[in-house]
Amino acid sequence: MRELREMWGDTRMVVFTAISAALYASILIPFKVMPILPGITEFRPANAVPVICSLLFGPAAAWGSAIGNLIGDLFGGIGPGDMFGFAGNFLYGLVPYRAWEALGGGDPTPRTPAMLGRMLFVVLLAAAACSLVVGWGLNLLGFVPFPVLGNVVLLNNFVAAGVLAPLVLRVLHPRVKTGGLLYTELMPSRRAGRRKPLRLAAAAAFTLGGHVAGNLIYAGYWTPPWVRVFDISSASRAFEIGVGLSPFVAGAFVCFLSL
Repeated sequence: MRELREMWGDTRMVVFTAISAALYASILIPFKVMPILPGITEFRPANAVPVICSLLFGPAAAWGSAIGNLIGDLFGGIGPGDMFGFAGNFLYGLVPYRAWEALGGGDPTPRTPAMLGRMLFVVLLAAAACSLVVGWGLNLLGFVPFPVLGNVVLLNNFVAAGVLAPLVLRVLHPRVKTGGLLYTELMPSRRAGRRKPLRLAAAAAFTLGGHVAGNLIYAGYWTPPWVRVFDISSASRAFEIGVGLSPFVAGAFVCFLSL
């Protein structure tokens, strides 16, 4: 977590934050005219940007993803749900480089089926972390049901990044590495290849388990015991989702920040 603060003292990392945010926002904005859920989300090929920038620029991509998404939201109408979009997209830029390191690190350019599988798992975790926070937050506000928004954002993020990120990294990663601009070279406190598989497993359990729980809670198939004690129900399931998924969201944040 230390590098998320320390990077603001490195001019190059600040520049990469600005580049990540600008790239993300500049590709998001034109596609605002292609909504999937009007006023909520749209077709987003830009979703590959945070994953690509994360594996190149590390912590700069986490901040850049959050800021870039907020800029994009300004063009679709600002609202209370945007704070969850900021938090979700912060995770979307944070998870790829941390999960990749926990799986062994190294060159993130997929050159074998095994490496491609590892890359797709990392993309899935990042997409699920973002969609869990966004889906939980907007259902908590009573705006959009979790099964609708959470599942749509998960699929949207995973497909765009899963297809585009491996292709773009094959082109960009060797050039950024040759220029000595990878985050592992600019941030001495971050060691490439540092293994934390148990923490990653816990993060995956909270993140993917949160998606399963959110769908079950909204459909009425499961009510967590920590929700039942309140004996409160709501038509929008805002209370049930808000309280029921809180441990999953908090657990995912803590685990990913500790990787």
